[in-house]
Amino acid sequence: MSNYERPVEDEFRGIEQALWAAPPHRLAEVANGLIEQYANGGDAGVLLIDYRQAFLVPTVRGRPDVPVDNTFPGRAFASQRIVREPPREDGGRLVHLPLSVQGERLGVLSVGLPDGAPAWLEDFAVVVARALKMANQSTDLFRRIRRRTRLTLAAEIQWELLPAPSCDAAEFHFAGQLEPAYAVWGDNFDWAASEERLTLTVSNGMGSGTDAAVLTHLAISALRNARRSGGDLVEQAALADQTLFARHRGEQHVATLLLDFDLATGRVRAVDAGSPMIFRVRDGSPESIGFDAQMPLGMFGDTLYEVEEFTVRPGDRLVLVSDGVHAALSPAGVPFTRSALAQAMRATRMQAPPEAVRTMIRHFIAFHEDTEPADDAVIVCLDWTGRDGGAVSGGAVSGGA
Repeated sequence: MSNYERPVEDEFRGIEQALWAAPPHRLAEVANGLIEQYANGGDAGVLLIDYRQAFLVPTVRGRPDVPVDNTFPGRAFASQRIVREPPREDGGRLVHLPLSVQGERLGVLSVGLPDGAPAWLEDFAVVVARALKMANQSTDLFRRIRRRTRLTLAAEIQWELLPAPSCDAAEFHFAGQLEPAYAVWGDNFDWAASEERLTLTVSNGMGSGTDAAVLTHLAISALRNARRSGGDLVEQAALADQTLFARHRGEQHVATLLLDFDLATGRVRAVDAGSPMIFRVRDGSPESIGFDAQMPLGMFGDTLYEVEEFTVRPGDRLVLVSDGVHAALSPAGVPFTRSALAQAMRATRMQAPPEAVRTMIRHFIAFHEDTEPADDAVIVCLDWTGRDGGAVSGGAVSGGA
């Protein structure tokens, strides 16, 4: 079989079946073996993105981590396109294919090929990505590989609580990131989408360390419980408020911004229960969207939350940040929101949300000039494309576990 031909249908079905049949902890190894067998590929390897989204980490032991910035595999990850390196003297070349599922970027498949990529290789990468997504639920292997240093216990709690960090849908494109990725404590975000609605929250649990992480975990679990029981934003906020107050009697609370998007109209219902802020970038100009401040979740336990509304239109970008971002100060005492945040939003206007978030995080870290930020942080970016003629794309998707 020529390297440029797709295997016959039965043969390619056999490749897929071999992937799905692989034990979760051996999936990457099996994928590499299939590449070598059916594409005559050498140096095959699955690289997974680390928690900070700064390095691609090989699943093959002994190979070095690859920076995302200024490398061929990193370019494939950032652009979500196939990247082919220049041919070697023998005519072969390395080919890098992004591994993603519904907009969630998992890593890159890198393959050394003697004379070009077979036509079926892109389909193979799609199957590998989906299999990785499923296998990750049954083994700790990929979580271990992705961490370039040990997670704190608080960070372990937050990352396990976190939904998919990015998503592509017909009406929106979304991404979020926690910082410091390996030591975050109380900041988090959550989302879920159905045929008609997208619910998105950004939360900031009071305190630090595991106390803040456990507090946020309780708040998000209460919000999810109300949401999955059919409760609207007010009911979600009320249950979380009551749950936290019953546990902590107002001594600890969680600042949360809750948003509910009507996918058909772009109308957004909002409950501002604390410190997270939202900015809208429209026609290249960022502006803050202000709400009437209401009590954080858990402060009193009987707060009557009120809903406010605004509208997004196709082409709008929303950037949500926790107080670790908008209240940050440089070593000289300059607020991040004075100009640096607006500059970061303008600098990323041509980037898709996952890359925009990565870039804004870099701006945020650089703003501190090699000093540690005083607080942990969340940055979420959502691009609104709107519904085309009322058509519905696909079924329901959910960010929450």
